[in-house]
Amino acid sequence: MKSFRMTWTQSAVIASTAFWLSACGGSDSSLPQLTAATPGAFSGDCATLATSLTGLGNTVITSATTVPAGLVSNVQTAEHCRVVGKMNERVSAVDGSTYYIGFEVRLPKAWNGRFYYQANGGTDGAIGTASGALGGGPITTALSQGFAVLSSDAGHQVQTTPFFGIDPQARLDYGYNAVGQLTPMAKNLIKGVYGKSPDRSYLGGCSNGGRHALVAATRYADMYDGIIAGAPGYNLPKAAVAQLWGVQQYATVATGTVTTVATAAGVTSTVALPDVSTAFTPTELSMVSAKMLAKCDALDGATDNWVGDVAACQSAFSVANDIPTCTAGRDGACLTSAQKTVLTNVHVGARNSSGAALYSSFPYDVGIKGTSSSGWASWKFANSTGVGRDPGATAFIFTSPPQTNTTTFTGLPYALNFNFDTDAPKIFSTSGLYTESAMSFMTPPNPTDMSKLRDRGAKLLAYHGVSDPVFSFNDTVNLFQGLNAANRGDATAFARLFPIPGMNHCSGGPAVDQFDVISPLVKWVESGIAPTSINASARGTGTNSISALINAEVPTQWAPNRTRPLCPWPQVPRYNGTGDMDAAANFSCKS
Repeated sequence: MKSFRMTWTQSAVIASTAFWLSACGGSDSSLPQLTAATPGAFSGDCATLATSLTGLGNTVITSATTVPAGLVSNVQTAEHCRVVGKMNERVSAVDGSTYYIGFEVRLPKAWNGRFYYQANGGTDGAIGTASGALGGGPITTALSQGFAVLSSDAGHQVQTTPFFGIDPQARLDYGYNAVGQLTPMAKNLIKGVYGKSPDRSYLGGCSNGGRHALVAATRYADMYDGIIAGAPGYNLPKAAVAQLWGVQQYATVATGTVTTVATAAGVTSTVALPDVSTAFTPTELSMVSAKMLAKCDALDGATDNWVGDVAACQSAFSVANDIPTCTAGRDGACLTSAQKTVLTNVHVGARNSSGAALYSSFPYDVGIKGTSSSGWASWKFANSTGVGRDPGATAFIFTSPPQTNTTTFTGLPYALNFNFDTDAPKIFSTSGLYTESAMSFMTPPNPTDMSKLRDRGAKLLAYHGVSDPVFSFNDTVNLFQGLNAANRGDATAFARLFPIPGMNHCSGGPAVDQFDVISPLVKWVESGIAPTSINASARGTGTNSISALINAEVPTQWAPNRTRPLCPWPQVPRYNGTGDMDAAANFSCKS
């Protein structure tokens, strides 16, 4: 906890020093200013694009249809053309499967001259609706603003299993190559439709999409002018290993069992294994959250059922002192000594037997009580034991050579038997056909060297829920500390991070998780106006008639539409001392 607090404080000093240095002749004024995009006219008929588009390389357009005005990703969107296709189709010589990079491009009839690459999440494998929606309950999309938007499956066509990792090329497509292949093709396609290439190009996504974004910021900095990296799991293989480490921690305090199929020495049998979801009950996690809130609520200057100064909370809150220790049975009002040890270990971060860190630490934050699919319990217990997430991804995509048994592989036994001394290093390994390690093809080549992006006048805007249970917010802070160090102490001229207290993985939790990051980025890239804060709102009961846009985890003590400023790290939103505590206008971003 102490080290986390120190990194925030030290960085605040660095940022302050850098401000004065920049005032003497550095920062924004020394970087190129990109010009604004200008609109273009849609030419021809959508129905004929499948046959009329040429010069797209090894690409086949399979359909082109007109989509009438209406809701797309729950946002009102004007009429546009939807083009679907695939490129680089092949049959794998390794697993015999057919692979291609599938995509869709949505082309507004009223185009604003911009291109947006929508980087999708998870292990990809499906073409998400190409709208460019971000934030918990999107209030806008790139498509609704007039961008031409592309979405892809990143080079494989199955979303529920990670078995594509057996094919070496599919690994590379998923890691970085699909973006490199699709981007020039999409720009040529756009030129064929509008008569000109995009004036400005943007790429954004959350989770694995945030990882794609940071990879693009380094590998493809010459192709993009603005990058949005949400919950950027840029060390995704390490994070997956940390999830497996967590499973082994939870198993030590699990009270229930689950029946599953396991294979050992070639023999498959049904076994009872620890049910890690019983390690901490929802009531216990809510209690832990309440203890954090009681200790840290007022640290931002307002007692408002919200912890705005998460950095200060790391020093104020103590698992040992602030959480009651059970003296009898578990009743939800306390944790056992063993549970407190596990909770501490999980936040300190994954280690091997010698104590070496395998991934970053996690901050303590009130969003630990999150119960949605993006919440703490879902990621720590369910996703960390399922074939389609961390165990399967580690076994088939991130390990070299990969597992090959796709028939009887099950996630929980793999996680419980994972060896952090001998198995974890395999994410850095190469082997035979697998000439790039997972930590090569999945991560930015040199994450703190974004000089090409910077020197073009391009910008990076990152956001991250502080209660993200799978991709540590601390890891993103580490990245931005590195960016600062690589840029004479201050990278804010081209790269800014916006923490979201209470927010879980990309959305949810007791948080203001509805916001627009696209418009501030465009203003920064094309007008040189850097975002000093971003307005965010809660989306509690009654704020929208569309149930999918309601966050049931908004505390009842809040106004359902509470607003707060998202502040550029290391600043935090502090109450001004007067006015409505549910209104962002009464908070200011300060160190």
